[in-house]
Amino acid sequence: MFKAFHNTSTFIYNKPLNTPFLGGIRLFSKSKVSFKKDSPELPINTIEEHIQAHKQEKFGVVYDKKPFKILLKANKNYSWCVCGQSKNQPFCDGTHKNPFMKIELKPVRFQVAEEKEYYLCNCKQTTHRPFCDGTHKRDDIQEKIKH
Repeated sequence: MFKAFHNTSTFIYNKPLNTPFLGGIRLFSKSKVSFKKDSPELPINTIEEHIQAHKQEKFGVVYDKKPFKILLKANKNYSWCVCGQSKNQPFCDGTHKNPFMKIELKPVRFQVAEEKEYYLCNCKQTTHRPFCDGTHKRDDIQEKIKH
């Protein structure tokens, strides 16, 4: 079994946050997300070291205010929509390639090591792309209107 984090890792987030969520994960008003050792384990993208799309600094539009639960097969290639414009959510349908939409975001390619149900982010604001990290529970995301 893979472990998402060892000890404590801190990630800089692009928006100020001020409420704790998802047991063990705390959000600080200085725009930091801290994952503590006692946090629930987040899934691992087994090909993450071979891709760069998960490191994009921008976030897509909020597609939904809750995650998408889906059975994923081990070692199968998936493309998660980052831009939030795909008609095949949570997966990419190539909408980002439309030159008239001027979308700079690229999909995140991913695989999982174990066949089971996973929660994929549908608010497109997760810092653990493509998996839900509870970011959708933030007030600013819950206030967004679903398109």
